[in-house]
Order: sequence, then structure tokens, then C-alpha cells
Amino acid sequence: MPQPPLQLYTDAQFASPYAMSVFVTLREKRLPFELSTVDLASKANHATDFANRSLTRRVPTLTHEDFALSESSAITEYLDETFPDTPVYPQDRRLRARARQVQAWLRSDLLPIREERSTEVVFYGTRGAPLSGIAQEAAQKLFAAADALLPAHSPNLFGKWCIADTDLALMLNRLVLNGDPVPHKLKEYATQQWQRASVQQWVQLERPPL
Repeated sequence: MPQPPLQLYTDAQFASPYAMSVFVTLREKRLPFELSTVDLASKANHATDFANRSLTRRVPTLTHEDFALSESSAITEYLDETFPDTPVYPQDRRLRARARQVQAWLRSDLLPIREERSTEVVFYGTRGAPLSGIAQEAAQKLFAAADALLPAHSPNLFGKWCIADTDLALMLNRLVLNGDPVPHKLKEYATQQWQRASVQQWVQLERPPL
């Protein structure tokens, strides 16, 4: 049987929120792909074989036939343009730009939350110490932006589900699943987003012990 033309490289623990974003996109689009893991702890991402595929030597990296691409939002945008039948971004150009803004923001800001609530909280059930003052400030910034973006009584940011919903829910669930106080509206949103079938397929992957 021929191999699928798409191959996704992710971390061996399946704990990368960015690899998850690409995985969910592939599942939503019902694209067959091969899933490969890279042991970052042993620096396998710097090995010649992977370095020849990944320009940045990071996960996620996607190969599509003879083309390789890293950085998750670049990958999801590429997939949406290459396989447009089931879009994962809004069709309206302004809403699409807003979704991309949300993705870029979640990847570049809120570092205290990412440091004090690693994705081990989400995927391994670990618990962190109380948030520091700077992390509490970051959480309030997150809550304010998410509340402003999410319409009242809407399960999604922009009407129909898009990949930015998964990314935002992951950031919120760093706090929700640790038991930190999160506004009810946002906790409900994150909890509901987490039940999406494509998300649960990632959550339920078999993970090696930490």
C-alpha cells in the first residue's frame, strides 16, 4: 500500500500544543497522513535525518510529497490553501485575519502562563504551584481578550468552528485543568471545545511516561 503523501512529525510525548494544532487540522480535513515522533529530550531534532527535513529543526514539521514545512500556523494555513474543501479558517477575510491574529498572539505572548502551566497539566494531569503575580496578570490579559472575542451564547469565536478555537481552548485549559479560577463563560467554552472529536483523538493518543 502506498504511503500517504502527508507526514506529520511531532514530539514523542504528544504534548506540543502546536503539533496538536496541525494534527487537529489534518483530522478536520480528513486527510490521511503518517504520524512520526521525534524525541526532543535526546535532541533527535538535530539529527541529520530530521534536520534535512525541517528547516528550523522543530516540531511540528509536515512533509507533503517533496515539500517540508515547519511552524504550526504556517502549516495550517498551507493545508487550508492546498486542501480547501473543508476549511479550518473563516472564509471572511477579516475574520480569517482575526483568527490568524489569535494564533500568532497565543504563540508569542502569555509566556508566564506557558512557563507555569506547561502542557503536562493538560496531557499528563500534573499540577502546578499557585500562579505567580506576573502569571496572574497574564491570565487576566488572556481572559479579557478571550471574553472580548467570544460572542455571547456562542460555542465558537467566529460563528463556525475554526482552528483558532482549538488553540485558544488549549491555552485556557492550561488553567482550567489545573483548577485555577477561570471565568465561567470561558471555562465552558474551553471545556466544550475540548470535546471536539478531532481534539479528543489527540488527547487520547498513548503517551510514554514523563
